[in-house]
Amino acid sequence: MTPHIEPQDDTLEWSTEQLNPASVDLDTRPTAEIVGILLAADTAVAAAVSAMADRIAAATDLVVSAIAAGGTVHYVGSGTSGRLGVLDAVELWPTFHVDESQVCAHLAGGIEAMTRATEGAEDDEEAGASIAAAAGDSDVVIGLAASGRTPFVRGALAEARRRGLRTVLISTNPAAPLADLSDVAILPDTGPEVLTGSTRLKAATAQKMVLNAMSTAAMVRLGKTYSNLMIDMIPSNEKLQARSVRMLEQGAGVGAEQAAAALNAAGGSVRIALVSLLAGVDADTAAQSVAAHPADPCRPGDPSGLRAAAAQARSASPTVRL
Repeated sequence: MTPHIEPQDDTLEWSTEQLNPASVDLDTRPTAEIVGILLAADTAVAAAVSAMADRIAAATDLVVSAIAAGGTVHYVGSGTSGRLGVLDAVELWPTFHVDESQVCAHLAGGIEAMTRATEGAEDDEEAGASIAAAAGDSDVVIGLAASGRTPFVRGALAEARRRGLRTVLISTNPAAPLADLSDVAILPDTGPEVLTGSTRLKAATAQKMVLNAMSTAAMVRLGKTYSNLMIDMIPSNEKLQARSVRMLEQGAGVGAEQAAAALNAAGGSVRIALVSLLAGVDADTAAQSVAAHPADPCRPGDPSGLRAAAAQARSASPTVRL
C-alpha cells in the first residue's frame, strides 16, 4: 500500500540537502568523470573536520572523564550515522580491550539495522529517550545525526540533559537543531553532497573522522598505549600475535627472539613483557610494578603507567655492570 504523504513544514533546508553545482549533470558524465567528481568532493572533508579540532578535544575529555569514573559512553544514532557508531564501538574491543560496558552503540532499529535499512526507526523519539533513561550517573551520551535533527537522537539527548548527564552531538549540519541539547556540538560543514541528501558520502566520512579522532585520543589518554603502540590489543589471530612481538621489538629496542621470550614469560601480557624488557627484570617483578602503576589519565606524560613501572622495577633490581 502506497503511503499518503503530506507536505512538511520543516522542509529540508540544511546544507547536505542542497544541490551541489559541481554535480548537477552527474548522470550525463562518463564513469571516470563521475568518480572524479566524487573524489574531488571528498577533498574538502578533512579541512571541515580539522576546523572542529577544539570541539573534538572537548568531547574527548568528556569521554575520558566518563570512562575513568566507571561510566559508559553511549553512541546513539540511526542509519549511516548510527552504523558508524557501532563500527567505532565494536573496533575498540580488539584494539584497546574496551567492551560495551565502557563504550556502547545504540542503533535505531536494533542491531538488525546494521545490515538491513530500517529508516523509519529514526523517528522513534521514545526509544532514544529510553537509552538515556537507563544510563548511569557517570555516563555520557553522544548523538550521531548528519542532519542534526533525528528524533531518535533527540530523545536520547533530551532525556540525558534532563538527568544532568553530559552530552555531545556529532552532525554535519552547522545549524543543527539538536545542538542546543549538547554540551559539545561538533558540526563540520561538509556542504552539499554530490548526490543531493545522500549523507552516506561526505557527511559519513566526516563523522567517521570525528569518531576516529575522538575515540583514539580518549584511549591514548586512558593509558591504552605506550608511545604509539597498542599495548592493550587483543592478539586473537596470528597476525595480531606477530604484532604483539613486533610492538615489544619497537618499544624496547630488542630482537624478535628476545621479545617473544619476554611475551611468553609474561603470559601474553604486552604490558608486563614491555616493563620486563625496559627494566631488565623478570616477569614476576615486572608484573608487580605494573600492578602498582595502573593506567591513569591524570598522570602527566605517562597515562599507561609503564614508564613509572619500569623505573620502579629498574631501581628495585639494579643491573650490575662489570
